[in-house]
Amino acid sequence: MVEMDNLQSKLRDMSTGKRAVFEPQAVTSVEETGLNEVWLQDLVLKVMYYGGVMRGSAIAEAIHLPFVGVTERIMEILKRDKMVEVRSATGSSFGQGNYVYEITTQGTNRAREALMRSTYAGPAPVTLEDYILVIQKQALGKITLTPRTLQQAFKGLVFSEMTLSQMGPAIISGSSIFMYGPPGNGKTSASKAIARLIQDEPIYVPHAVYIDGQVVKVYDELNHVRFEPDQKGTTGRGKTDFLLKNRMDRRWVKVQRPFVMVGGELILEDLDLIYDETAKFYEAPFQLKATGGILLIDDFGRQQVRPRDLLNRWIVPLENRVDYLTLHNGKKIEIPFDVLVVFSTNLPPKELVDEAFLRRLRHKIEIGNPSYEDYRKIFIAMAREKKVHYSDQGLAYLLKKWYVEKKRPLRATHPRDLCDHILDVAQFYSVEPVMAPELIDRAAASYFVDLD
Repeated sequence: MVEMDNLQSKLRDMSTGKRAVFEPQAVTSVEETGLNEVWLQDLVLKVMYYGGVMRGSAIAEAIHLPFVGVTERIMEILKRDKMVEVRSATGSSFGQGNYVYEITTQGTNRAREALMRSTYAGPAPVTLEDYILVIQKQALGKITLTPRTLQQAFKGLVFSEMTLSQMGPAIISGSSIFMYGPPGNGKTSASKAIARLIQDEPIYVPHAVYIDGQVVKVYDELNHVRFEPDQKGTTGRGKTDFLLKNRMDRRWVKVQRPFVMVGGELILEDLDLIYDETAKFYEAPFQLKATGGILLIDDFGRQQVRPRDLLNRWIVPLENRVDYLTLHNGKKIEIPFDVLVVFSTNLPPKELVDEAFLRRLRHKIEIGNPSYEDYRKIFIAMAREKKVHYSDQGLAYLLKKWYVEKKRPLRATHPRDLCDHILDVAQFYSVEPVMAPELIDRAAASYFVDLD
């Protein structure tokens, strides 16, 4: 297994103008992968079992390891043991990467035996030790934030000065935030704005991690967004600089710092390693996929598990910054916990937890109803975006008839929705979308519901 100090020597700092980005360097031997050689042989055989006749370079591409020095060694051993055989050579360039390999009957039998243990047949995983080291090197840490950068991230959103003054220190803590208040006032939007503050700093996540002979899939296209670099990495002839790509360990994927959102569907089992009895490998839990970024637990209190039980699950990670995951054989795995956890709820805090639990959550921020002035700012912005002709007279009419007289509270989401309704009514009657009393009344009547 690769020692942590050896891996550290393979990481090089790349200046981003903010802080160093660590880029795992390509391995040059089987030993440097930290993986058992027999296990890698089985991985190749499973890939070939599914892929059929394959070129050596295609096999290396499938397992995300270099052909020279790594895959070629595995292929030599498999060929010697009569698990594969060379069918032909293709291409004009000389090299075993252009050999076409075919799995033998003996190799097929061994592949089937390996598939009974695990059906995983993708990019080679990284070791747990290597994964932990890279987590530490890419830690979210103390976020660099000023009132100006906060305003830029929240551009287009209208919050009170008090809310923004609380939001800044909460983000800098990198720990936990409890946002509460009536529905429709922008708690989810605020969480996404927080994510924008960190998503321009790329990190590396592995396709998978190897733990005690088991594979845990980490990279997830639904929750990880590949970091798209600018077009500076080209040669003078405009061709991609493949040399730079080949220096990277392709078992890792360069992504934006994650923003993972879960809602009412969350159960406690989702926060531990998820073992697939059929596939016989693991899927990483949400907080592992969110490592180095943000985990938003939306609609907190509406999950199928009691709020107290859900918070109990977070006590150790939030206080000690380590998490414990369990393999299906009962073994506990300790990993660093580098996640900013945001709890968002529409329910009154007293209905969810007691004071002792709230103390464990670092920052508590109430996202209340907008003031009349803030509501006006939101309506102006939404009307401009939706191309509804705004007028203060129309807004005054709306507020008096549909809010004051109805004793209805203001909500930050109402302007957007009402503009959409005005557009629908205007289109139906083939008139201009303006804030005239008749259009406002028809829009409001189809939008609001009196629950009393």
